[in-house]
Amino acid sequence: MAKSTTVVSIAIIMLLLALAPSIEGKLSGKHNQSSGCTCHYNGGGVTPGHNFPSTYTPGQLYNIQINMQGGVAGAQGGFSLDVDKGAYSNGGPDVSFQATSATHTNPTSRSWNFDWTAPAAGSGPVSVSLATLAADGTNTNGNDAWGTTTHTINELVSNQPPSASNVQIFSSSTSSATNVVEDTDIGISYSYSDPENDPEVTADTEIKWYKGNVIQQMYNDRTTLPASAITAGESWHATVAPHDGTTLGSAVQSNSITVDAAVIPNNIPTVSNYEITAATAGSNVPVNEDLWLGYVYDDSDGDSESGTVIRWFKDSVEQATWNDVTTVPSSATSIGDSWNAKITPSDGIDMGTTYETTAIVIIDIDSDGDGVFNENDAFPNDAAETVDSDSDGVGDNGDAFPNDATETMDSDSDGVGDNADAFPNDAAETLDSDGDTVGDNADAFPNDASETMDSDGDTVGDNTDVFPNDANETMDSDNDSVGDNADAFPNDANETMDTDEDGVGDNADAFPNDPSETMDSDGDGVGDNADAFPNDATETVDTDSDGTGDNTDVFPTDATETMDSDTDGVGDNGDAFPNDANETMDTDGDGVGDNAQAAAEAKAAKLAAEQREMYMMIGIAAVVIILSLAAVMVIMKKKGDGEPVLTTKEYDTPQPLPQTQPVAPQPLPQTQPVAPQPVAPQPVAEVVVASEVQRWTDDNGHTWRTMSDNSTQWWNGSDWQQR
Repeated sequence: MAKSTTVVSIAIIMLLLALAPSIEGKLSGKHNQSSGCTCHYNGGGVTPGHNFPSTYTPGQLYNIQINMQGGVAGAQGGFSLDVDKGAYSNGGPDVSFQATSATHTNPTSRSWNFDWTAPAAGSGPVSVSLATLAADGTNTNGNDAWGTTTHTINELVSNQPPSASNVQIFSSSTSSATNVVEDTDIGISYSYSDPENDPEVTADTEIKWYKGNVIQQMYNDRTTLPASAITAGESWHATVAPHDGTTLGSAVQSNSITVDAAVIPNNIPTVSNYEITAATAGSNVPVNEDLWLGYVYDDSDGDSESGTVIRWFKDSVEQATWNDVTTVPSSATSIGDSWNAKITPSDGIDMGTTYETTAIVIIDIDSDGDGVFNENDAFPNDAAETVDSDSDGVGDNGDAFPNDATETMDSDSDGVGDNADAFPNDAAETLDSDGDTVGDNADAFPNDASETMDSDGDTVGDNTDVFPNDANETMDSDNDSVGDNADAFPNDANETMDTDEDGVGDNADAFPNDPSETMDSDGDGVGDNADAFPNDATETVDTDSDGTGDNTDVFPTDATETMDSDTDGVGDNGDAFPNDANETMDTDGDGVGDNAQAAAEAKAAKLAAEQREMYMMIGIAAVVIILSLAAVMVIMKKKGDGEPVLTTKEYDTPQPLPQTQPVAPQPLPQTQPVAPQPVAPQPVAEVVVASEVQRWTDDNGHTWRTMSDNSTQWWNGSDWQQR
């Protein structure tokens, strides 16, 4: 009895499980389940696949592919991924992101793509956990298979080289960074730094010494250059390349230092026989002679003269212009001056004692020998002249106008000096009022520099008169060789006549004999005034005044239409689908034509009806099975109450027949209604999400799908829209 009841109970539970709705909540994925799809049966054999790198460059973008191998046959599946650092992007409609988790949104695939951006520098290792599920396509959690994997991505970290600064070499005795005596060592100092604070490994730091620009390898890596290595006159510098034990930094050059000779005591120089002389000997020097300074230099050490200081004095006042020269030119002296000089000798090391010459006096001369000293002679070098009364630079003897500083000559003897005479060599002319080089006496226009003649006597000078020999014309404003008086267009060089008197010259007038037309812009033989499309040679008429010519307008008498792109007889303006001959209207404005929408809705309705019919058949079958099981349970209960039960008789040993006792009829017990037995809760999603039943693409390229809740959806490019 108990065994039979157990069998029946199990059968009822299996039936209820078979009729229970599928776990649709997981069809759109589940976040934070990278440890495994524990709500699904696991048949094993699934190997998750991915292309996450083993190391990452901070901030770099990686394209990630998720897939799987093995598991149950079919194309449906899902995944749940957790990456503890970085950021997801570009998952498309089939991948969903939530913080560090990613999962599928559609169970119809076993591979997915998205982008992952590595975290910032210093983030350290990244942990990846992945679970993939191979589904059997029945939209239940049985007969599936799943697998998990983990992965670590290490950060690429590179060592930064150290650097040296303030590199300086110096004299070990005086600390001078510019000069060192040849018997002294040279030291080196520098500052070390490292961006990662790595300590300097001095044994690996490279120090190189250079004499001039030539490396001296025998002193490599020494912090002191010995005195024995240097000689007076040499120039040395060094370079330092620091090392942090991993990377050698860049070499940095020091200052240069000059090696000086050892100091030897110096004797100061002297001079003798120092004096000022000129071409004329004596203490008085003529004003026209240069002054010369002479002396004898002497140095007991044999040092050459270098840096001797010479100073000249006029009337005891120093003349800095002539510092350190031995000659003062006569142009610098004047009569009565008293000159002397001071000399301080130098050997380039030390200065000697200062020596002072005897003074000399500058005296006057009579250069031209005319008996008048130069100081009183206006022309000291011209014996024929001594006076210049008007101070014009011409002596009175040779000046035609000795008292007029503005004149000295009268070449044409007309009583007007050459400077004031516009024509100094023409006694008939003295003035040129307009400065045109033609004297006023001969100039027809004496006050007009641009004119001198009037050949046709029309009071307009020949230079201005375009027609100098025609008294009726003087101007040709447009330079077309026709005078302005006779030219219908005096300012237009391209025109001279206007036959139809419409204000447009015959040359530019496309219709020179028609005053109502002047242009034919498109060259179609119809004047612009009468042409509805003056710039379009293919059009002249626009019957419906819609701006499109009749030749081009598909609807020349309909001002609201001009084109029919899909040639369906409906103009583009009134056609909701101007490029689709199968559609003209979109009544609900959803971007899908009425014809395509009607077909899609009919197909969806058919599918929904088929599903309802299938569910009805399943329901009827379930009711029949439940009623059958209820009947079996009633019969089993009666047997348990003592009703005759047929048993198999053993006939190996003959047994006497039992005495048959009359059995009084027993009333049937009152049948009690069987209460539905509670079913143990199953691990189903709390929120039931409709699953996709079928997906297709219509003739217009729109993607549609029907759902398990009989709804129809279409993809708008970013998400699914309910119809």
